[in-house]
Amino acid sequence: MSLGCKYGTHRVIEPKGVLPQAAQKIDNDMNIRDNEILVDVIALNIDSASFTQIANACEHDVEKIKEMITGIVAERGKMQNPVTGSGGMLIGTVKEIGSALKDKVAIKEGDKIATLVSLSLTPLKINSIKKVYPEIDRVEIDGTAILFESGIYAKLPDDMTENLALAALDVAGAPAQTAKLVRPGDKVLVLGGSGKSGMMCVYEAKKRVGPTGRVVALVSREATKERLATLGFADEIIVANVQAPIEVLDKALAANNGEEYDISINVVNVPNAEMSTILPVRDGGIVYFFSMATSFTKAALGAEGVGKDVTMIVGNGYTKDHAEITLAELRESDKLREIFEKLYL
Repeated sequence: MSLGCKYGTHRVIEPKGVLPQAAQKIDNDMNIRDNEILVDVIALNIDSASFTQIANACEHDVEKIKEMITGIVAERGKMQNPVTGSGGMLIGTVKEIGSALKDKVAIKEGDKIATLVSLSLTPLKINSIKKVYPEIDRVEIDGTAILFESGIYAKLPDDMTENLALAALDVAGAPAQTAKLVRPGDKVLVLGGSGKSGMMCVYEAKKRVGPTGRVVALVSREATKERLATLGFADEIIVANVQAPIEVLDKALAANNGEEYDISINVVNVPNAEMSTILPVRDGGIVYFFSMATSFTKAALGAEGVGKDVTMIVGNGYTKDHAEITLAELRESDKLREIFEKLYL
């Protein structure tokens, strides 16, 4: 029996001794070990911060975007943006399950799944890129990928299209963590509230705070403010430059009757938003950084520099039951499902 490390270290080429996510290059040979799963890939959902960086670097030229993504995967054996360090996730069809896993997994060959581990650690081979959807950070490909024994995934549900499920599962960690962090009566600020993860976080936060709480969403443009307003999830929506912390602080406090917040949630896709996330939160409050554009050095030193005693949480893309919690939102809210179907299909 040919077994690899359950965490995939047997595929690390360089530097030796690190896990696949931290590696500069991994082995993307598609002959699987007995404890690996081979997937025929349908589409990649590139992490928003990563796709934004790539699109800007390519001046939004689709052919150049294709070349850059193909080049990254060819060089690294995985889709990990060398600037942001982030990846994304994929959907595909299970092609082969290693003999050591066949009796341990709840999927079978032929099932469509969404991987819930980052592309930044997933062995990937791209034969060709069929189409790029810049407006939703999605890339359709002909290719294959490998899941390690420790990899997590979700079988695509029967009551929604695969594209709708993918759009939600792509950001499953954010609304699920919001569900676990927010308590009745909390005052919550969501930065990036009109994006995919933002809308789900605003919805989940409003559901959790109850009648005595308050949810304020920050967006970057009037157009996205209007879109979010139609959903009716936020108590107030403010438009501000998330990279201008004092502007954000002033507008955020004004939207909360001059009071600081219990929790702030950062789901933006641009850098230098750390202090805008930290400043509006009270001492003893919680700051949740889901954005992969976050510099945790800037966050830690910035909080120290302004004397903020806050608990800062790294945006782990996985939390227990996150797929179930996130898909439940689309089943609960017709408005949320309708706008996801309009924007992300």
